[in-house]
Amino acid sequence: MTSTQTGSATAAGAERAAHRDPNVLRWLGAYGSSAIGDNVYYLALSWAAVQAGTPAQAGLVTALSAVPRAVLMLGGGVVADRFGPRRVLISSDAVRCAAVLAVAGLLLVGRPGLWPLAALALVFGAVDAVMMPALGALPTRITGPGQLARVHGMRSLAVRLANVVGAPLGGLGVALGGTAGAFGLAGLLFAASLPLLIALRVAKKQPADDAHARGSAWSDLTGGLRHIRGHRVLLPLIVVIALSDLGFVGPLNVGLALLADERGWGAGGVGWVLAGFGTGAGAASLFLTTRGRVPRAGLVLSVSGVVSAVAIGTLAFVPNVATAVAVALSIGLISGLNGVLCGALLQAESGAAYVGRVTSVANFFSLGVAPLTFPLTGAAIGLWGTGPVFVASALVCGLGGVVGLCAGGLRRAELPR
Repeated sequence: MTSTQTGSATAAGAERAAHRDPNVLRWLGAYGSSAIGDNVYYLALSWAAVQAGTPAQAGLVTALSAVPRAVLMLGGGVVADRFGPRRVLISSDAVRCAAVLAVAGLLLVGRPGLWPLAALALVFGAVDAVMMPALGALPTRITGPGQLARVHGMRSLAVRLANVVGAPLGGLGVALGGTAGAFGLAGLLFAASLPLLIALRVAKKQPADDAHARGSAWSDLTGGLRHIRGHRVLLPLIVVIALSDLGFVGPLNVGLALLADERGWGAGGVGWVLAGFGTGAGAASLFLTTRGRVPRAGLVLSVSGVVSAVAIGTLAFVPNVATAVAVALSIGLISGLNGVLCGALLQAESGAAYVGRVTSVANFFSLGVAPLTFPLTGAAIGLWGTGPVFVASALVCGLGGVVGLCAGGLRRAELPR
């Protein structure tokens, strides 16, 4: 974000810490309500799909969202920059609310089968493609540049809370009102975010910020890519984010279950290891929320990427669950710190008119490409075992840290004060 960005929201954010700013807290409440609604929705969708079709059909329905999300993600960044992140988020949550309530109504009056669920999944994927870049662009317009790390720490805490609260709420909704009740609950949570988003104050854009709107959507997209390509911090930072996610998500989401099965730890062991990771990540988020800024952020995130890679490789060779939990705790701490710093630097270094598009490129790798490693990780473990695959994944993560250390612009990058 450029230092010339002005407006009442930015000025207000600069005068007080983000966690004491009512405007930022409104955003956090809206984000938290929407994130909990996401968790309730995904549980309701999975349950409804299992009830309406075969296991294979249910898996296909729950995976459908990934297709439009990956295909449309880069275009979503253009939409966020053209129309403003607040307007996009209000529209997105309104569409999501209407869609899940419509499906809840269909489920109340009959058994519509899989087609409405498939259509709902596609709608959510398309909406996510424009919503996620807007989520990334909004913090730069509601707080001062020196508060970005704190805001990302708060956002990460909200995600952890949503993951803990959302699934039990969804299960309660199914138990009390069936899948229609769970979808209805998700719709209410999306609706609850709307008044908070409407009340949000955002900084006014500079005249220069609107210059890109005169071109076509394609020129906006290519302009955003050129902005990244010519930037001494953003280009290596995007590479670091891509490599870190490509090496990290496979072992955590697929490899861990296979490792527990191989070692005889059972589902309980997986739960304990994931709890260790979540505790570490939550602690890192809380630290950054209270501290607000980490000196030499570029160097710290690059070193943390290398250290995290060593811990990921070590996880495949620990002798028991207790040691695995301790290693997972350290991975959570390090990766939690790394993730917040990457997000804060990404927004701090992006030009004010390009934040949505820059965020969409990072999200394309994190949410579009990285999940493709799930089946590859499973197949590779089937061929070579957990040890070699975890080490190979760790090397990919470590390469991200090495890129950061070798890129002088990123290595010397600082968060705004």
